[in-house]
Amino acid sequence: MLHILRQVSALCLVDVNPRRMSALVFQMPGTARHDREMAIQAKKNLSKTTDPVERLRLQCLARGSAGIKGLGRVFRIMDDDNSRTLDFKEFVKGLNDYAMMIDKEEAQEIFRIFDKDGSGTIDFDEFLVTLRPPMSKARKEIIMQAFRKLDKTGDGVITIEDLRGVYNAKHHPKYQNGDWTEDQVFRAFLDNFDSPYDKDGKVTTEEFMNYYAGVSASIDTDVYFIIMMKNAWKL
Repeated sequence: MLHILRQVSALCLVDVNPRRMSALVFQMPGTARHDREMAIQAKKNLSKTTDPVERLRLQCLARGSAGIKGLGRVFRIMDDDNSRTLDFKEFVKGLNDYAMMIDKEEAQEIFRIFDKDGSGTIDFDEFLVTLRPPMSKARKEIIMQAFRKLDKTGDGVITIEDLRGVYNAKHHPKYQNGDWTEDQVFRAFLDNFDSPYDKDGKVTTEEFMNYYAGVSASIDTDVYFIIMMKNAWKL
C-alpha cells in the first residue's frame, strides 16, 4: 500500500454514480505504516528462517505489498510461449532478474518442491499462489468484490475502458490543470498495480490478488482489512 500512498495524487478518481460522487483517493489510515512494519519484520524473520520457500516469501514481502506481484511479472515476461511453466534455468534467471538473494542449492530445493511430477518444469501460477501470504476466505472475497467492480466488461482484465465506465477522471488535479488526458489519468491508476518491469496498462485477477496478498500481510485483522477495502473502493 505504500506505493499507492506515495502516488496518491495519481489515484484521485470520482465514482460516476451521481449519488456517490466522493473521490476515490487511497488515504487509508495507517496503511503506509503497516507496510513499513511488514517490510522490517520480514527482514528480521529472514535471519531466523531456514525453510527456502518461506525465505523467498519473506524476501518478496521485504519489498512491500507489491513484492510477490513483481516476481510474478518477471516470470510472466520470461514465459514466451504462454505455457505458464518454467524450467529450472528460467526459474533461476527470474529470481536473479528480480534480485532475489537465493543461492543455487536453495533454488534447486524450491524447484524440487514445486516440480511434483518430476517433469523438470513448474507451474508458476501455482508457485505464486503458494508464495502468497495466507489470506482468509473473507479477505479474498472482498478483494474479488473490488476487482469485479472495476472489471466492467467482466472479462477478467481491468483496462482503461473498464475504468472509464466506473470512474470520472475529470476531477483529477492533473487533468484539470491540463497536464494529463483522461487516458493518462486512468493509465497512472493502473500502473500502480503493475510492476516496474512491464507496465502494460492491464491488471488481471492474478495481479490484483497478488498485490492485495502483500497488502493483507501488513494488516493483522480481517475486520480492519475489509473496512479498508470497502472505504477505498466504495463497496
